[in-house]
Amino acid sequence: MCGIVGYLGSQDAVSVLMNGLKTLEYRGYDSAGVAYLNEGTLEVRKKMGRIAVLDDYLGTQQWHTQIGIGHTRWATHGRPSDRNAHPHFDCTNKFAVVHNGIIENFAELRERLQANGHRFVSETDTEVLAHLVEEAYRGNLRLALRDALLQVRGSYTVVLLSEHHPDRIVASRKDNPLVAGIGDGEYFVASDIPALLPHTRDIYLLNAGEIVELTPDGINIVDFQDRPVHKEIFHVNWDAQAAERGGYPHFMLKEICEQPLAIQNTLGGRLTPDGSGIQLKEISLNSEQIRNFSKVAIVACGTAYHAGMVGKYVFEKLARIPVEVDLASEFRYRDPLIDPQTLVVIVSQSGETADTMAALREARKRGCHVLAVTNVVGSSVAREADDVIYTWAGPEIAVASTKAYTTQVLVMYLLGLLFAKERGTITQEQESGIVAALKKVPDQLKEILEQKEQIQDLAEQYHDCQDVFFLGRGLDYAVALEGALKLKEISYIHAEAYAAGELKHGTLALIVEGVPVVALATQDDLLEKLISNVKEVKAREGTVIGLCLGKQELVDDACDHVIRLPETSSLVAPLLSVVPLQLFAYYMAAARGCDIDKPRNLAKSVTVE
Repeated sequence: MCGIVGYLGSQDAVSVLMNGLKTLEYRGYDSAGVAYLNEGTLEVRKKMGRIAVLDDYLGTQQWHTQIGIGHTRWATHGRPSDRNAHPHFDCTNKFAVVHNGIIENFAELRERLQANGHRFVSETDTEVLAHLVEEAYRGNLRLALRDALLQVRGSYTVVLLSEHHPDRIVASRKDNPLVAGIGDGEYFVASDIPALLPHTRDIYLLNAGEIVELTPDGINIVDFQDRPVHKEIFHVNWDAQAAERGGYPHFMLKEICEQPLAIQNTLGGRLTPDGSGIQLKEISLNSEQIRNFSKVAIVACGTAYHAGMVGKYVFEKLARIPVEVDLASEFRYRDPLIDPQTLVVIVSQSGETADTMAALREARKRGCHVLAVTNVVGSSVAREADDVIYTWAGPEIAVASTKAYTTQVLVMYLLGLLFAKERGTITQEQESGIVAALKKVPDQLKEILEQKEQIQDLAEQYHDCQDVFFLGRGLDYAVALEGALKLKEISYIHAEAYAAGELKHGTLALIVEGVPVVALATQDDLLEKLISNVKEVKAREGTVIGLCLGKQELVDDACDHVIRLPETSSLVAPLLSVVPLQLFAYYMAAARGCDIDKPRNLAKSVTVE
């Protein structure tokens, strides 16, 4: 998500930090800042905007400081501003922290700290960390950070600098990455390897639950029991461009593999304290409003539209409320039947899509309550909607969206559960069961990602094909649409998705010997009907790649190839089944030599109609 750099050595620390942050600009950010010790005094300089703005603010003076930490922020809690930029101080201005990730229980921690007399100056979740360290400090900086983090729920990489210890930096990670580098009498920490490459290629890869301490004598690594951890040095032999991608050949593959963490972050903080239900404290809708809506309109473009298709199934099944899904580019022009009893859900990765913004304004004009689902804090969609739910996917560099889609789909489940609960269409036991399934998704995605080689082998077999068809019923059809779009976007292969029952209404004319057909078979109640459609394909000598949950003999018998997904409920299956389709599209494009991250004629954020 955000970028972190820390430095201890003989060079001008501010210059090292700024150059390191510039190498991390590819990660996306909205503000930047540094903290350093200047003649023993802890100082912070930070600015909203690009690193160049901070550079200008710092000016050309010589800082004569040999220790500091720096950060580029991708906003989560609190919109982009100077005040919300990192680093953050405690009350005494003796501790400065930078943080990547999300503190799920920040609200309750902040409330307790304020009751103890702590004063907060930002809207961020990160600021609580500085105050927790202030409370925990008993002379040992490493233990103070550990004791602070023991109170935290969520994901994090945290780096701490203190006026009390002008000769050291301490840092720790849970889910977000952290590396430490060994130079010639100088030491580094960073959230990503590229920041270190101008100085060293000898690094330590930190694991979750480890604390690293940089001192003039070297690097010390301990666990949360303060026991020493021995690590082998990892020598980086990638070039700088590959290092930006974390060693992955493309940003798209990196972002596919980041989905377990993206799902975890988006779910985090939205569960009840006992973890059995959901809560969406960030929206203003009350129970009466939710019960009084007569229908929901989900409006989006492209991949976000496909997330809305999943949302339709989820809302209608759980909350028993009618849902329409509209392409934003068509919404205004069909004179939609919406009124103040309609909830309009606007879905946009960037929050700046022109067609989506026009649809939002049309809905507002007609008196609808507008709820935005977006990945970018402070974006136009977020500012103009009545309510906003942020997906914490982190920046997406590749044009073809992957982790933004899965986090949007997750928000559809959260909203569907909220509406079902408030409208009395779901029991507490049913809600708990769905939430339990959602909580397993990050680990299940990791299992799927371990099958990459199988999917790559399939792509190697079929990358020369001219056409690919995707079939599914119910929720599987919604996912099939996204699978076909991904393949078209980056491989330039003609791909179409069909509701499997429509196969006999014309599509069969296109099925000939050897044509690959991807059949999604995760909906238990529709499995037999889907298999009947697969047999129609096989009768025309098409080649079928099946996706199913666990072992399904019907799928095994009917398909030429089978990709097995971890067992889950059919309702939650779209969060799993889309990932093999993303990988299939990626490896097909790679085998064809396509420019995967920047496919022809496409842009990441479409700001024109």
